[in-house]
Amino acid sequence: MESNVKKEKGKSPSWKRLLNYKAIVRQIPFFLFLAMLAVVYIYNGHMADKTIREITKTSNELKELQYEYKSVKGDVLDRSKQSELIEAVQPLGLKELTTSPVVLVDSSKEQSSVSNQ
Repeated sequence: MESNVKKEKGKSPSWKRLLNYKAIVRQIPFFLFLAMLAVVYIYNGHMADKTIREITKTSNELKELQYEYKSVKGDVLDRSKQSELIEAVQPLGLKELTTSPVVLVDSSKEQSSVSNQ
């Protein structure tokens, strides 16, 4: 029984040794390291949130530009139809051809090609 009492008494001084001034002073570099890790951890979280916000903003802008591209492309396709072009150029006095186009041939080029052969 005396040995059990001695062991229990032996444990309490070890706690006192860990909490004395000299032991705490020795642990200051470790505590500073833990504080630095906490600051880096918080900074990393803020940077991740900021990056996610930027990615979300950019993806929303991209979707908006895609919608605008599709609507402009549709407008261009509608305006390039023959019937739409006829209506657009009528105020300018232009009319649609009813006869087939005439092909013009440069006679000087024909004569030079015949003489070369």
